[in-house]
Amino acid sequence: MRILVLGGTAFLSTEIARRALAAGHDVTCLARGTASKPPDGATWLRADRSQGKSAYAGAAAGGGWDAVVDVTRDPGQAREALEALAGAYRHWTFISSCSVYADHSVAGAAEDARVLPPLVPGTELTMDNYGDAKSAIEHWTRELAGDSAHLCRAGLIGGPGDGSDRYGYWPARFARDDDPVLVPDIPADATQIIDVRDLAAWVVAAAETHVTGALNAVGEIVPFAAYLDACRRLTGAQAAVVAAPGDWLARHGVNYWAGPDSLPLWLPPGHEGFATRSNSAARAAGLQLRPWMDTLGDTLADERRRGLTRERKAGLGPETERTVLAAYRDQPA
Repeated sequence: MRILVLGGTAFLSTEIARRALAAGHDVTCLARGTASKPPDGATWLRADRSQGKSAYAGAAAGGGWDAVVDVTRDPGQAREALEALAGAYRHWTFISSCSVYADHSVAGAAEDARVLPPLVPGTELTMDNYGDAKSAIEHWTRELAGDSAHLCRAGLIGGPGDGSDRYGYWPARFARDDDPVLVPDIPADATQIIDVRDLAAWVVAAAETHVTGALNAVGEIVPFAAYLDACRRLTGAQAAVVAAPGDWLARHGVNYWAGPDSLPLWLPPGHEGFATRSNSAARAAGLQLRPWMDTLGDTLADERRRGLTRERKAGLGPETERTVLAAYRDQPA
């Protein structure tokens, strides 16, 4: 197959290009390449998608793409690509997100759950409207790619190379030292991760078999307590674990889910179903998942390679963690 990856120089898109190359496909990556280059073996079509439809001139002229994969979160770029490459592909995969769903409170919801309204054109892109932007791209992909469209609604993506630092925070934290570890008191809450390698392999396989429609690409459901216990066992950590109530943590400046001063994977109220999406349809369509413990072990190894004391995009830094722990322990009896 001739596969065009719109990207190919960052976490998931790079892994998709690698998997496609390993499967023997002819892969072209359309990317600026300002931060990194596409994988060895891929053809690099240098282009800046911020320049509009002209960015796709080379890809459109080549034509004959068996599959195109787009990972963008920018609705304008997505629409321009679909219009510029019209008639030049057989299958189009858009890497969407489970953030497109309007309600995250219902456990086990499937693809028929209501989605957010598309983002209004011209609206500035922020993390607060990430789901709306992805919903807008789904709209344009359905409209312009029709029966050739695969809307791959990914959940939280983890595994080696994850630049968000979310899934890797906890194994890295237990491995870092034996100081007390602050955790949210949510033992029964769900975590749900899909390994980047499994997701990329399925994107390629779905293109090969012409899978279409909206499908949740999510991993298995693992209780937070089981995930933490596995982190402790893998690292051999002897640290004491201090579990603080969520409302107390929120009042003391600890953030949910991701980003600075956060406790990753801890979800805000009303998100009880966010990490429990059904993956039945995707598995029936060929999605294969490795055991979650394998992902965790490989993530820990990757964290060790990258440095356990490095500055992170998500989680609590050592000093902040000590400060919050001290405040929790100093509460009046």
